[in-house]
Amino acid sequence: MTSSIATAPADAGRAQGTDWVAVVRALGPGFASRAAAYDANDSFPGENYQELKERRVFGAPVPAELGGGGASHRELCAMLRELGRHCGATALALSMHTHLVATMVWLWRQGAPVAPLLERVAKEQLVLITSGASDWLNSSGTAERVDGGYRVTARKSFCSGSPMGDLLLTSALYDDPADGPTVLHFAIPVKTPGLTVLDNWRTMAMRASGSNDIVLDGVFVPDDAISSRRPKGTWTPIFNVANAIAGPIVFAVYLGVAEAARDLALQKVAHKRNDPDIWYLVGEMENALVTGQMAIQGMIDVCADYTFAPDLAASNAIVIRKTIAVQSLTLAVEKALEAVGGGGIFRAIGLERLVRDIHAAQFHPLQAKRQHRFTGRLALGLDPVG
Repeated sequence: MTSSIATAPADAGRAQGTDWVAVVRALGPGFASRAAAYDANDSFPGENYQELKERRVFGAPVPAELGGGGASHRELCAMLRELGRHCGATALALSMHTHLVATMVWLWRQGAPVAPLLERVAKEQLVLITSGASDWLNSSGTAERVDGGYRVTARKSFCSGSPMGDLLLTSALYDDPADGPTVLHFAIPVKTPGLTVLDNWRTMAMRASGSNDIVLDGVFVPDDAISSRRPKGTWTPIFNVANAIAGPIVFAVYLGVAEAARDLALQKVAHKRNDPDIWYLVGEMENALVTGQMAIQGMIDVCADYTFAPDLAASNAIVIRKTIAVQSLTLAVEKALEAVGGGGIFRAIGLERLVRDIHAAQFHPLQAKRQHRFTGRLALGLDPVG
């Protein structure tokens, strides 16, 4: 069946070397064949992660000169878009690792001393996990000053990929005697004493993403593990960096989910192609999907393969397009279900899982109303988070 819907070319954003889109496309059918079972059992797709490791995908963002795959930011987005078509939960978990590594690549390009960790990710295929989005500006938990570092107690949520994580990038709140409430950012091995990955990810959507809570019970964090500190609740430049890099990577996954739902719907309604009602529903679906595609392409263009200016204008452009993408892609998937009809709610078809998964997109920051507030205040010359 022909279509005017835009799809990612095989060489989208390609760096010289490995074609990462082709790599995940080859793995995709196997992932798709296991997706329903992982979803039904609320289990983590460990087999998928192992195959990704064998193909060196966790090192894809690392520059080639540091031993990695040398993928551009555009190619990372295209890779995750393709993977999202086959198993959204695996793709979402991978996107959380990928955006952390990609952010370190940006820091490395600015001269930050992160090369040793990037080299380890490439060589050892380390899996990075984070609680960053759930902590956001205020963080959570407490850090108590002790000899040589801090003792951290916290419970972190939405730690995607945690069942196979190697390094946790997180934060905690320290009541600094001089500076007041201060957020400390740090990275610690998942095997650190006092750190426990729970098995509590039981959700409506993205059930196989392994986004469990992680408990830190008096975990010792040495001074040299503290990567940065900032005032609680304030917008600092690193959030501009995180938005520009992570936003397109994460939402490329949801674009893949929506495209999979669209393709499945067209297969299922082919026998009703002469029904006028179907024409309108499919037309609405196509319009919504293309709107989402344009919004996400706009996000990718803002990042411009790490050459963006890390300012509020870039953040604003990203979060506006994120809201448009979420609303449009959610509508596209819902229209896919409406077009298919009542049969679409049967799990055997696979569409109802895509419908559930797309609804997770709305919860990534900035959520719609917070984006409206951020953008509105910025347009009026105010502090966007004041």
